[in-house]
Amino acid sequence: MKAWVLDDPGQLRLTEKPVPQPGHSEVLIRIDAIAFCAGDISIITRGPPALIEGGKPFNKNFTPGHEYMGTVVRLGAGVDEFAIGDRVVVEVHYGCGRCERCRAGMYTACLNYGMNYAGHDKGHRANGFTTDGGFCEYAVNHVSTLVHVPEGVGDEEATLIVTAGTAMYALDTLGGLIAGESVVVLGPGAIGLMVTAVAKALGADPVILTGTRDARLALGTRMGADHVINIRNEDPLAAVKRITGGRGVNYVVEASGDPGSLDLATEMLKRGGKVCLVGFPEKPASVDLAKLIRQHISVFGIRGEGRSATHRCAALVAQKRLEPKLIHTHTFPLEDVPTAFRYARDRIEDAIKVVVTMRR
Repeated sequence: MKAWVLDDPGQLRLTEKPVPQPGHSEVLIRIDAIAFCAGDISIITRGPPALIEGGKPFNKNFTPGHEYMGTVVRLGAGVDEFAIGDRVVVEVHYGCGRCERCRAGMYTACLNYGMNYAGHDKGHRANGFTTDGGFCEYAVNHVSTLVHVPEGVGDEEATLIVTAGTAMYALDTLGGLIAGESVVVLGPGAIGLMVTAVAKALGADPVILTGTRDARLALGTRMGADHVINIRNEDPLAAVKRITGGRGVNYVVEASGDPGSLDLATEMLKRGGKVCLVGFPEKPASVDLAKLIRQHISVFGIRGEGRSATHRCAALVAQKRLEPKLIHTHTFPLEDVPTAFRYARDRIEDAIKVVVTMRR
């Protein structure tokens, strides 16, 4: 099969690899589409958060990519949950199933992360992070990572259900959003826009989105934001206080990756509020810990799309309560993965979600 592999940082090479074969409780998927994620850009350019054979992913014949969907073409032993021809979207993480985190359902925080190579194989798998990902033609996945694509949903849109799953997991981690509760989303990137959409689909009121680009904020309005704040034009804290009558909000989801945003988030919250950190800062952050204590603020961090959040987002898509396709901006064929990577990395033509398709 055709497969892209990562050589030196930023260098992708098209080659051929054997088609993998499914084992017990696994299926072989013909990949039909895959979206670029900010995590892919970090892996291809710098290495982390990928962990291949205990180290960085460069020059190890590693195929990146994790937000993919496709068609089941072969069943491993013991599989009766899916049939050949089923269209599926694939969760990133398959935990080891033996550590205390996996036993509690926190498989995206598996304590054996990356332990899946010779002499160290505990069973953990994370597509495009610790094992081969989806910038290729076929992949093997465990049935527990698969979600049926809703009827009438196209390939490109289906890849974005995983992004929506991360948004859902953020809201779950905050305690499970209750209709009528208020949310601020910091940053109108792909995750921030999807958090906005999922929060509104779950009944949040109001949903407030902040950012610096008017076009992204306008898209946020289409995806469910009740209020948008361009922080170049208005102080975001003053705006949130104005919108909420000085009370602040129940939750803040930080999706910008700004290392100074945690302090801002705590000021936006009501006493006893909660913050979930989704964006990855590139620099260390400082925070006023005394303020967190005085205000009884809870801070959470998440990774990926845990606790079957992707299944619930697929249900929202099927019910027409969530439209991931609004953030899909560009499409490229498999042969043009380096160009797709460049569009995603450099935000060419204001790219948000760049999708690679394998239309045959």
